[in-house]
Amino acid sequence: MGIVEHGVVQSTEGGGTLHFHTRRWLDAVRNGLLHPFGASLSAVAVTGTLLLTASPAAAVPSFAQQTGQPCQACHVSGFGPQLKPYGRDFKLYGYQSSDGKSKQLPIALMLQASDTHTKADQNPPPAAHFGPNDNFAVDQISAFYAGKIGGGWGAFSQATFDGIGRSFSIDNVDVRHAAEATILGRDSVIGIDFNNNPTVQDVWNSTPAWGFPYNASGLAPSPVASTLIDGGLGQQVVGGGAYLLWDDTLYLEGSAYLPLNRQLAGRLGAGTGSTTDRFSGVLPYWRAALLHDIGVTQTVQVGAFGIHGDRYPGGDVSAGTDTINDWAVDATYQYIGKLNVISAHAVLLHEDQDLKASSILLGTNPKDHLDTARADLTYSYNDTWTPSVQVFRTTGTSDAAQYGPGANTQGYVVELAYVPWGKPNSPLYWLNARVGLQYVAYSEFNGDRQHASDNNTLYANLWVALAPFGSLVHR
Repeated sequence: MGIVEHGVVQSTEGGGTLHFHTRRWLDAVRNGLLHPFGASLSAVAVTGTLLLTASPAAAVPSFAQQTGQPCQACHVSGFGPQLKPYGRDFKLYGYQSSDGKSKQLPIALMLQASDTHTKADQNPPPAAHFGPNDNFAVDQISAFYAGKIGGGWGAFSQATFDGIGRSFSIDNVDVRHAAEATILGRDSVIGIDFNNNPTVQDVWNSTPAWGFPYNASGLAPSPVASTLIDGGLGQQVVGGGAYLLWDDTLYLEGSAYLPLNRQLAGRLGAGTGSTTDRFSGVLPYWRAALLHDIGVTQTVQVGAFGIHGDRYPGGDVSAGTDTINDWAVDATYQYIGKLNVISAHAVLLHEDQDLKASSILLGTNPKDHLDTARADLTYSYNDTWTPSVQVFRTTGTSDAAQYGPGANTQGYVVELAYVPWGKPNSPLYWLNARVGLQYVAYSEFNGDRQHASDNNTLYANLWVALAPFGSLVHR
């Protein structure tokens, strides 16, 4: 079964080393919340961090190949990117946990395909090679290295072919190393992390990189206004930092990012052009969160995060920089029963813009601000059927030079997802799929209320992931 020594489970069969929070791990097995594959108990990292997040432990079966656990052990609905406690701990410990039986490379492949219908035709069409409405697309095809690297390091790294833009890119990358420590007499986890998208390293699904909706149409109308931290820096920067989880109660992180050279970013497929915003110097990022476990089945998290950047608008350096300050507060609740999972997330993002350069070059206001609020609720039955709902609202300063008719957008999202596999009794643990139907409705869109519903979108999508070497591992 395995032996317990100094807070670590050591497999007596495959030689794997498994980090865990002793009480939560044992209670979860007794209550049927974590599946023991054969005689080898939990292969999932669980450090006593009842935290939450997603896809850097996204639903890639190479993690299941490494750990011996089904996707259900780490992911709500049995498919990522929304994490359960064990998935969050697996990520915090640097993607290290293993039952020791897989000697294959942790490679995964993923395909997303969809059909998008909007209430009104889009004129012009949403992208080259597509029509004004009812568009089928292979949204993306991705390859991942996701798992151990060596020397205590682990990674989630993704390269993607964008089937809409018809281009290749280096997508999200998260590389980390973690160790256990005792600080002020309390068990702790200390780690270092390098990534290319602020919040991609986070372990809660309330932050932007892995927040709901977990996939969305690239052929639907999108609002014009968003904060910098809300995806505005993805693959445009590279950075690193350190994090600390103390006593399963306090999480702290500090990171610093540098903007990629425009030419290098272009070669990596980041889509930078001559009029793309550029940033000057270091962009500091901070994160803090408080965590609380309610028994074995419930988790609560409240936190805050933020980033600062100096921006050359449109890449023009002649008038100096704008200063962008973002801060946010977020919260997560999760209940995990034997058959039912309930998750709720909320985030409020605020941005202050000191537009010293843009006001000269583009005629914007001297100062603007944006506020975005989102809240979502998910219920998952047997990690198979998963309905979700979200409400969202963005408001901002009236600034025609920056936002045209307006920055204000509000509406809701409803979604139903079906995941047939990813459970202990699934025929192939290294293959998984998700079918989803999503509806996005607007009551205001870019400052327009009268025609906002023209942008309402019905999005039917298929998500397939597999670990091609998984069939070579025998358990």
